[in-house]
Amino acid sequence: MTADARPAAPALTERQEARRRRILHASAQLASRGGFEAVQMREVAEAAGVALGTLYRYFPSKIHLLVATMQDQLQHLHTTLRKRPPAGDDAAQRVAETLMRAFRALQREPHLADAMVRALTFADRSVSPEVDTVSRLTTAIILDAMGLEHPTPEQLSAVRVIEHTWHSALITWLSGRASIAQVKIDIETVCRLIDLTANPDGD
Repeated sequence: MTADARPAAPALTERQEARRRRILHASAQLASRGGFEAVQMREVAEAAGVALGTLYRYFPSKIHLLVATMQDQLQHLHTTLRKRPPAGDDAAQRVAETLMRAFRALQREPHLADAMVRALTFADRSVSPEVDTVSRLTTAIILDAMGLEHPTPEQLSAVRVIEHTWHSALITWLSGRASIAQVKIDIETVCRLIDLTANPDGD
């Protein structure tokens, strides 16, 4: 059964949602201080004030938890961007500005960024729904910056390439193999694909 075919999880009660928020906050705090290795399920449970068994009912593994933490961070970013949208003159500039704002937010918390990216890298099929949600959020952020509600297949293809490049640039920066200036150049370069898909009749 695919992730799309799975039945939707029942909506959380207000109390359950508050508990989930505490868990995600504890995960982010531990990751911010010590990176991937610092996020241990027992420590997360203690910091969130929940039983270890309760934590595992919400998040079956550390990878599930950290991917959900990235989802939470992206949702916060999406909300911020909608309140203060990018101001570029064209879609390519707005997307580049958006992704660099996201990058700078992660840059302020490098241990957290490393933990979340490592979790995405280690994620197996059991985490597919959560990873898909992260991808959909990233796509929504880019499409918002482009000002598109109904993208063409070509535009969606360009968005996927932009997502892959952003993710790769983040990994190379975290590993010390790329400077922030190089990341900016790579992001601005790949965003030019948007101009190529804006006019389907163009060569």
